[in-house]
Amino acid sequence: MPLSLTEQAKELFLQTLAGKPDVAVIAPGRVNLIGEHTDYNEGYVLPMAVDRGIAIAGRKRDDLKITLYSADYREQEEFNLNAIRHDISRPWANYFKGVALLLKQNGIPLGGCEAVIRGDLPQGGGLSSSAALEVASAVFLKKLFGVDLDDLDLVRLAQQAENKFVGVQCGIMDPFASHMGGKDHALFIDCRTLEHDWIPLDSGHKVVVFNTGVKRELASSDYNERRRQCEEGVRQFAKFLPGLRSLRDLSLCDFEKYQGQVEPLVMKRCRHVVSENQRVLDTVEALKAKNLEKVKALFQESHESLRDDYEVSCHELDTLVELAQEHPLQKGSRMTGAGFGGCTVHLVPGEEQVLENFITYVSEGYQRRIGRKPDYYVFNASPGAKFLNG
Repeated sequence: MPLSLTEQAKELFLQTLAGKPDVAVIAPGRVNLIGEHTDYNEGYVLPMAVDRGIAIAGRKRDDLKITLYSADYREQEEFNLNAIRHDISRPWANYFKGVALLLKQNGIPLGGCEAVIRGDLPQGGGLSSSAALEVASAVFLKKLFGVDLDDLDLVRLAQQAENKFVGVQCGIMDPFASHMGGKDHALFIDCRTLEHDWIPLDSGHKVVVFNTGVKRELASSDYNERRRQCEEGVRQFAKFLPGLRSLRDLSLCDFEKYQGQVEPLVMKRCRHVVSENQRVLDTVEALKAKNLEKVKALFQESHESLRDDYEVSCHELDTLVELAQEHPLQKGSRMTGAGFGGCTVHLVPGEEQVLENFITYVSEGYQRRIGRKPDYYVFNASPGAKFLNG
């Protein structure tokens, strides 16, 4: 994560609010390498924090007023700690407000403050700018007011701010990766127990993310439908496996044994989740063994499962993945995120010539087939906010 973003926030604070800030923090965005639609099934995920994020610089006030300035939106929001309300006119401020309100509701005393927010994460790029802002807000308030909040509580609070105040039912993965990511490492997370581990990534490779440019307006209803289908799958498999709590508990062996007794569409959804959980575990082992050919095969299987069994891909996502898989040097390509648009993720050798050749090949192919060039980003695995602001 470049320090310049924090310095930019400090400089903007000086320009817009006069004087020097007391505290400056930064939280990165994230990209999920593998483990899609497993988090709400209490399964496994493997995201990494990226070297772009959101910085907040600010200082205390003597009253209960909070003044926020967003450098990205060039807007200012003011509110009182005793009157925190959701505001649809400035949605960016709701992430900070939600964190502040939940801290208050947990009995943590806060005071007024003034702060500047500056980010370099692409908006709507599937890189979890919302979680980065929530984590940055939580770390900022923790440091500014000396709040006693451990890492997992901070992650849960950031998630609850989005669930309860912003109104988006996100999982635990995004704030977890933003806060707990490791330099040159992916973050393995057990979404049931929150046990986690840092998995080394090959330092000679970069992570490339392409954005289809397709907005996911319909994703919410489709996403909720997939969740319901997974819950129905648990009910149907539990007839044969008493005590089954979630698809996390359904082994591949038991799935294959009883799949013929389950409604076909529900069976397909369950097959994706059960197999994807195993792919996450297998990817962890392959990365530890530096077996990138195995990683490549697992990424391909993941995309095909999301496309065929979970049916959350689209023509544009498939096109990007197909183009990438044609390149002989890539070591893994798949869609990432909820689907129905959004982004793809690719593991590519980091040599400048190879990287440029890969990006050019995919971009030009996408333009020929779809009619426009995709946005793209090149990332290294970054430390999370815990380590950047430790």
